[in-house]
Amino acid sequence: MRRPLRTLPFAAGAALLAAVLAACGSGAGAQSPDWRPKPSFAGEGPGVSISPLVPDPPSRSASGPGAGAGLSTSPSQPVPSSSPSRRRDPAVVATHLKAPIGLALLPDGTALVGERTTGRIVRVQPKPGQPVTTVRTLTGLSTVGGGGLLDLALSPFYSQDGLIYAYLTTAKDNRVVAFTLHGPVTPVVTGIPRGTSDNAGRIAFGANGNLYIGTGDAGVPADAAKRSSLAGKVLRVSDIGRPVADNPWPHSSVYTTGHRDPSGLCIDPDAGGVFETEAGTPSDEVNLIAAGASYGWPSGGAGQQPLTVLPSADRSPGGCAVLDGVLYVTSLDGHALLAARIGSRGSRIALDAFKRSLVNKYGRLRTVVAAPDGALWLTTSNRDGHGRPIPADERVLRIVPSSGGGNSVS
Repeated sequence: MRRPLRTLPFAAGAALLAAVLAACGSGAGAQSPDWRPKPSFAGEGPGVSISPLVPDPPSRSASGPGAGAGLSTSPSQPVPSSSPSRRRDPAVVATHLKAPIGLALLPDGTALVGERTTGRIVRVQPKPGQPVTTVRTLTGLSTVGGGGLLDLALSPFYSQDGLIYAYLTTAKDNRVVAFTLHGPVTPVVTGIPRGTSDNAGRIAFGANGNLYIGTGDAGVPADAAKRSSLAGKVLRVSDIGRPVADNPWPHSSVYTTGHRDPSGLCIDPDAGGVFETEAGTPSDEVNLIAAGASYGWPSGGAGQQPLTVLPSADRSPGGCAVLDGVLYVTSLDGHALLAARIGSRGSRIALDAFKRSLVNKYGRLRTVVAAPDGALWLTTSNRDGHGRPIPADERVLRIVPSSGGGNSVS
């Protein structure tokens, strides 16, 4: 049964936030920064720049990883799109983005793409050469340890509530927030540990409307095994951030333990299974998430065994998606898109061997998301210090799997 419309308590949250900010400002002195929303929009509607409640302190220098990132309140500029060319690649629908990771598909067939290091969210058309417009900018981000704007997901009731969810890193924590294209931000889950490394974060809504959240160990491996810590976990909460009643441990949002660096989290829309991809634990794994299971990090041993590991030539998974009974996994180091048919052995889910597509065509592939129209959307990650970028990087791709079993793309 479809549930009645419920929206997050934005008015209450905004009032509380205003009160907190006013209290902080009353004793901060004339030089205190003003973290109230400021105009930061170029394109559609008035918009505001969102501060996720805990802004970064001013940077001491202009160098270093993430120095000054996400702190600008200047008006957003249009994002360059693919320039006209006689040899335009029809799969490339956006170019010249900065560290695009989060990607969510809107009902009209366009995509929202989030830039990890700038906090910008842009709207990308499904055809090349179309305008790419900035629709929001999230400020107050910390990009240390791979943090920043790390993922996006639409509310399962987006047509009613218009909510977009984001996983992001602040100077204080990793957190999940929710907002509309033109409204204030509301925290959903806060207090996820952040650190100098492994600030991973992926979010996905399950078929029942619950939100799954993959969190990294934030550089403290032992925390992944502790149920008292939100680091190194897959969490399961309601759309307003409350632990689901039948979670494995009462009153806890922890759903599974023993994760190091979840790089992908995706739902099988047919069977409802939750898949997770993970780098370096010590192999690169594909896991089927099971309530209450431990996935072995950091001790290994008797933890839940992965469904499979990535081939040695295709290390470092970047993300995953399920489309038409096929699991797709991106390989950063392998410069490829991997595809494996989802099947079964007895009563257990199993994966066929991976087949490779797009090998060395677009370089390092990061995010992959399945669209309702049968296409896959991907982002590249060639300017992350490990790739060989071309002038058009970073790019957003839209490809259509072939009809011959889903193991190749055209």
